[in-house]
Amino acid sequence: MFDIAAIIINYNSSKLTQECIDSIVEKTATNLNYQIIVVDNCSQIADYKLLEEFCKSHSFKNLQLVRSKINTGFGSGNMAGYQYANAKYVAFVNNDTLFLNDCFSILKTAIEKDNAIAMVGGQSFTETGKRMVAFDHFASISKELFGRDFLEKVNPKKYPKRKFEYTNPQKVNYVQGSFMFTRTSDFNEVGGFDTNLFLYYEETDLCMRLEKIGKSCYLIPEAQYVHYHGASTPQSITIKTELKISLLYIIRKHYGYLSYCFLLNYLRINYIFSTLFKPKYSYLLKVLLAGAPLSKSLKTKQKIVE
Repeated sequence: MFDIAAIIINYNSSKLTQECIDSIVEKTATNLNYQIIVVDNCSQIADYKLLEEFCKSHSFKNLQLVRSKINTGFGSGNMAGYQYANAKYVAFVNNDTLFLNDCFSILKTAIEKDNAIAMVGGQSFTETGKRMVAFDHFASISKELFGRDFLEKVNPKKYPKRKFEYTNPQKVNYVQGSFMFTRTSDFNEVGGFDTNLFLYYEETDLCMRLEKIGKSCYLIPEAQYVHYHGASTPQSITIKTELKISLLYIIRKHYGYLSYCFLLNYLRINYIFSTLFKPKYSYLLKVLLAGAPLSKSLKTKQKIVE
């Protein structure tokens, strides 16, 4: 058994994936026993072949490449890679990240200090060295209505300031999905990622379920990495729509039907007015008027590639 299993998803961005793998191998202590599992989420064949050649020729021997015949999204892609993991801890690492120091060793040490800690994450930076927001507050009606800044002002203990520069470990609701480090036993207990979600809110949902079994999440600022935010997922109205579908699914799952109905109607009213000035939102509004069901998710539009 390995100490750590690192799972990375590639989707038409093999160059980023290669750089990510190289940074992990370069920065991780040689005495740490770990494996890297790369899941190709049905990339174009040319991109996959480049990645396949890279993995075959890499000096790191515990590197495994798995190809999916269908794009399963973030949660399902990670769960596919998890089937090959054999480790005490598992790290879910976005392919658009670069380690700046020995993140694995730092996070492993931090999580081992307290069995109640189920999830940890490091401090992210832009490619120019600017510190990024590395954690967030759980999805909720109050967050959608009043915003993060308001919640942080009225209840700073429950909602620590996201933009503050932390130097010591800080308890948070959840760390960003770009880099999550968790104990395998805790991940197993809550059933891993919810594969109904195609993109967005997977880390929120996971940490909400961990909290329900009495487990906590911490930001460990000593572990540092670069995140090319959004590099692997270009923004579009379709992606923005997926974001709302996932949000409403999470609200209904964790807060109930009435909360879902309230937020759905709130968003409908907002986008009715937005569409008057920005017609590009018409597709998003159409999905909201239909109730933003999972049947409208990008997950249902994927095709199997032979």
